[in-house]
Amino acid sequence: MKVVSINVGQPRELYWRDEIVRTSIFKTPVSGRVRVRLLNLDGDEQSDLTVHGGVEKAVYAYPSEHYAFWRQELSVDDLPWGSFGENLTLEGLLEADTRVGDRLRIGSAEFVITKPRLPCFKLNLRFDRMDMVKRFLRSGRTGFYLAVAEEGTVEAGDLVVLMSRDESSASITDVLRQYTR
Repeated sequence: MKVVSINVGQPRELYWRDEIVRTSIFKTPVSGRVRVRLLNLDGDEQSDLTVHGGVEKAVYAYPSEHYAFWRQELSVDDLPWGSFGENLTLEGLLEADTRVGDRLRIGSAEFVITKPRLPCFKLNLRFDRMDMVKRFLRSGRTGFYLAVAEEGTVEAGDLVVLMSRDESSASITDVLRQYTR
């Protein structure tokens, strides 16, 4: 398991469906070590703290393995890392294999997996598709949020180490199924 890409973005305002929308869903890969703080990564900012960010959703992780599915599903060739608004594009850590409460070490930082991502309409905006949120949830390929247990730094190429797991805890896939029933 490893970090494929670290992605950050700043809020921007876009005109969409007859209104101005403030969003930070557009993330760009960055190189070098990036500081992980309690509420986000350096260079990253959430736009609407009523539904994004906070201690339980400080960092958003998305499996790189899902990108091939989405390229085919959306009939696109160009889908750069960070396209789903994730901060960490990870390899080898899928929703079915992760549990709420799993503790991970990435670089010098420690994280706790908290919940699956339940996207808002801004995912539709990002892909300019009114059905994207439905497709995303139906696919089960949502990624997951991380709380920062210990600040540190991360970099693309860093290994993701599972430090501890409560085997009785629900997987991200199981939690997502409960939300989407």
